[in-house]
Amino acid sequence: MAENKIEIESRGLNLWYGDAQALKNITIAMPKNKVTAIIGPSGCGKSTFIRCINRMNDLIKDCRVTGELLFEDENIYDRVVDVVMLRKKIGMVFQKPNPFPMSIYDNITYGPRLHGIRNKEELDEIVEETLKSSALWHEIHDKLDKSALDLSGGQQQRLCIARTLAVKPKVILFDEPCSALDPISTAKIEDLINNLKRDYTIVIVTHNMQQAARVSDYTAFFLLGELIEFGKTKQIFEMPEETSTEDYITGRFG
Repeated sequence: MAENKIEIESRGLNLWYGDAQALKNITIAMPKNKVTAIIGPSGCGKSTFIRCINRMNDLIKDCRVTGELLFEDENIYDRVVDVVMLRKKIGMVFQKPNPFPMSIYDNITYGPRLHGIRNKEELDEIVEETLKSSALWHEIHDKLDKSALDLSGGQQQRLCIARTLAVKPKVILFDEPCSALDPISTAKIEDLINNLKRDYTIVIVTHNMQQAARVSDYTAFFLLGELIEFGKTKQIFEMPEETSTEDYITGRFG
């Protein structure tokens, strides 16, 4: 069934920072066009895991990875993989909004230009399309030449989502995307994630249990670098199989 088509799969994934092992034998299969939430206490490997998916950990000294991480049935850690192209297909939105210190227009067209798009009409179209997809167009369509740094925190985060969409990824990784935002901005980002899954596969790291329950189709619970439990969100929250999952979800620790 198309619904269960797997987009990202890790098999026996291990990661070390120097001598410290941060991920231990992670095996998980994340379906296409679904939202998978990664939950767990601080320092349990959540962000480390999603940074494996677009090889952001390559930038960290003494980082070593074993096992497989498949995207569209290819191991992204094969030596032949073009990491630039991989990151074009697998976009990432970070914890703190990080717009470039340039205009709103230039923020969004930065990626497409980098990949060779120069046509003004095409770039204009990308800007309008991505700002509409990120629910920002009506708020800022007449301010495209203004600095992105003048936007509110919530608007900046949605601009970063638009910038990610501009290079036409297949997967979007969200690393605690709402932790720096107020409740109204958070609700807008959550609505956005709900809409985006029609066209993209989404993986979100969150500390917020309610957020995971609201936005995700599947949930993975990590603890001390291990994947403790993975399943449909409703099952994980209502009938977890592992005691430690239940303890974390009900607030007994974490």
